[in-house]
Amino acid sequence: MKILVSADMEGATGVTWPADVLPGTPQWERCRSLFTSDVNAAALGFYDGGAEEVLVNEAHWTMRNLLLERLDDRVQMLTGKHKSLSMVEGIQHGDVDAVAFVGYHTGAGTEGVLAHTYLANSITGVWLNGARASEGLLNAHVAAEYGVPVVLVTGDDLTCADAAGYAPDARTVAVKDYVSRYAAVCRTPARTAADIRAAAKEAVSLAGRYTPVDGGPFTVELEFDAEHLAAAATVVPGVAVSGERRVAYTSETMYEGIRTFKAVTTIVSSAVEEQYG
Repeated sequence: MKILVSADMEGATGVTWPADVLPGTPQWERCRSLFTSDVNAAALGFYDGGAEEVLVNEAHWTMRNLLLERLDDRVQMLTGKHKSLSMVEGIQHGDVDAVAFVGYHTGAGTEGVLAHTYLANSITGVWLNGARASEGLLNAHVAAEYGVPVVLVTGDDLTCADAAGYAPDARTVAVKDYVSRYAAVCRTPARTAADIRAAAKEAVSLAGRYTPVDGGPFTVELEFDAEHLAAAATVVPGVAVSGERRVAYTSETMYEGIRTFKAVTTIVSSAVEEQYG
């Protein structure tokens, strides 16, 4: 049995504000240990439950944040950028029995600690076939296309509530409770590690590939905080203006949908100016 862990940082233990997750800051250096603790706890729980292999895919910012030397020796880690499926890279090879979303967060334009979707700012909302979409929802649709269940989600309490909409059977662990976008009531790392490990052990019972879900077509709509960003996004083939500060595109598969989403966010991020956005 092989479990893929998609590891993001905004939803990690103790993380509450931008400097906690911005590579190079003293706060980020400290929070790397907390992030690694969450991920390692999930891996240990999966091994406790009978998993034979755990692959951790780094999914935050530079995708070079976790401390490899502090992970269990049985764990393998995929680190670095420019991966075909970004946050769920590795799910496409037919050997993954379940996926866990560790350190996840809520989507752009919603309540939640460090809420956003792919870009830290600039995007004010994302919708998938008309429904508000977090990174968790987008990645869950990619997983479904490969017949892989989402069995564990960790993050703040609102992230756990969001997960109920796209992975209702998954075990969830709230490592902190939302107060504002930059404040939370946090549990200690010893407590969250124990909670995550226990939930991961239980989650193994949910693992097992199923018949891939053909849920397409998928229409993705994005809203930005400035009109010029919508114009910039239309450089990507198939992406068109759909309203004020909005663009949309339709993909037959979520594989294509998430790759187009990545292209749009890459183009948009390059169009953001330092002072005026």
